[in-house]
Amino acid sequence: MIARRLPAIAVLCSGEGTNLQAILTAIHEGRLRARVAVVISDRAQARALLRASRAGAEARFVDPARFPTKARYERALISLLDARRVRLVCLAGFMRLLSPAFVRHYPRRILNIHPALLPAFPGARAIRDALAWGVKVTGVTVHFVDEEVDHGPILLQETVTVMPGESPSQLLARLHRVEHRLYPEAIRLVLAGRVKVMGRSVKIAEKR
Repeated sequence: MIARRLPAIAVLCSGEGTNLQAILTAIHEGRLRARVAVVISDRAQARALLRASRAGAEARFVDPARFPTKARYERALISLLDARRVRLVCLAGFMRLLSPAFVRHYPRRILNIHPALLPAFPGARAIRDALAWGVKVTGVTVHFVDEEVDHGPILLQETVTVMPGESPSQLLARLHRVEHRLYPEAIRLVLAGRVKVMGRSVKIAEKR
């Protein structure tokens, strides 16, 4: 009964679910007062679903191929999320672009984590693009989702120095360590009511 009183979040994943695991671990360790009401994936074999099941969270594969249109697919997602009364939708490697209609249904209630310092290097190839550009510093961004790709107001960012000769997989591993710390903290701040968004400006109130 006590767990049911905690704010409900949903996590949408398509793959390994390492950021999902970071969220689950933060909840288990008491660093994040929330419960994962449902984990949804668009891929049946996503390891994120196994991680969710092992943690006792509801794990749902919602197959896009079963729906005639993207709008119908998203309405099915919304129905699942609304039935569980989620306060926050967390994208964690969810490899589908959400429509403006979906985003408008959850205004300032969708978070995403991105392996670059937005607005630099948006999109799915952020790490390779940063290395190809020859940047010396990249990083991680947690942002609110709006109707454009990797564009919404920035909540948290942290820099990561690019090492000489580093491969994409090596850089990804170091970025993951930052992501796994930053994402639960961002969720905690939002659920604690300490975040105020004014246009593109995000203010974080001091802890009372």
